[in-house]
Amino acid sequence: MKAEIHPKYHKDAKIICACGNSVQVGSTLAEINVELCNKCHPFYTGKQNLIDAAGRIDKFKRLESLKSEEASGKKTKTAKRTAIKAEKRSSKATVEIGA
Repeated sequence: MKAEIHPKYHKDAKIICACGNSVQVGSTLAEINVELCNKCHPFYTGKQNLIDAAGRIDKFKRLESLKSEEASGKKTKTAKRTAIKAEKRSSKATVEIGA
């Protein structure tokens, strides 16, 4: 290991939160200041704001069902058109054969 290239290790370094909570850890910095910790973070304190996404989900499902109905409507229209064309072709074939 080379001498004088590694940072100094502090066994009793402090992590200090903005809420006043402090924790002693080992670090290359003597003191670390943070904004959030496990004592004041909304996820850990239970004060997390949950966004009501039910309206968005319902809207998405409704739009998807409308799109699927439109797609199935187009498929039925296409099927009807092809059936009509097939009938016309068969009627022309019978007319030509009969003529």
